[in-house]
Amino acid sequence: MPRVIVTRPGPQAGKWVAGLAAAGLQALALPLIQISAVAEPQALVTAWSALGSYDAVLFVSVNAVDYFFAARGASPWPARTRLYATGPGSVAALLRAGATLDRIDAPPADAAQFDSEALWRVVAPAVHSGFRVLIVRGSNDAPSDEEGPAPVGVGRDWFASQVRARGGQADFLVAYQRCAPTFNANALALVQVAAQDGSVWLFSSSEAVTNLCGAASGQSWARARAIATHPRIAQTARDCGFGTVGASRPQLADLIASIESLP
Repeated sequence: MPRVIVTRPGPQAGKWVAGLAAAGLQALALPLIQISAVAEPQALVTAWSALGSYDAVLFVSVNAVDYFFAARGASPWPARTRLYATGPGSVAALLRAGATLDRIDAPPADAAQFDSEALWRVVAPAVHSGFRVLIVRGSNDAPSDEEGPAPVGVGRDWFASQVRARGGQADFLVAYQRCAPTFNANALALVQVAAQDGSVWLFSSSEAVTNLCGAASGQSWARARAIATHPRIAQTARDCGFGTVGASRPQLADLIASIESLP
């Protein structure tokens, strides 16, 4: 079996490495995105006091949930405000934070993809003129074409566009910071070897792909293999020069099957 390079941020990478190892795969973590708290958390505290004015809060990732709820204090969750999640990882994080399933809207567990489009198919009937949603996500120093005043975070604005098209309002809140890692000599040596020895790179973010290619500029990826958890991420890997790229749902069983079937 090939070695698997898990590129998720630290805590999430550890969970995937453990799951892959339990299935008999050799896996190691090489986080390609560093996560940290925002320098000024006052916006998070203020957002908690204004939650009752929103019909829903959309969390784009596990980190969005964790950092948002870390600023909760004693604030209760308003009875009228739904919790939106784009995938099972964020749903699990919301449950750990104290939310209940009856308050959460997310794509079904058997959805082909976990993204904004899949979530929209679930919640679109509830969106109307005057509907307000707060989108919680991360920010970094990378260029962004997002709408609205800076900083609005990073990520696609597709969901916000759908809400606005129906006469609703979509606001953004930065809950954490994302940045590219700094590679030491050992990490760079690992990258050079894993780009050519048949290792499988496991990508769950396009940003991770671009961070890797930026940190190892000049590296050829023609012999490199990757599994991406979304078609957009897979295309980013191809654009960076990866020779073999497959796509998989971000569930452990699906990832293992995709890894084992990769040419």
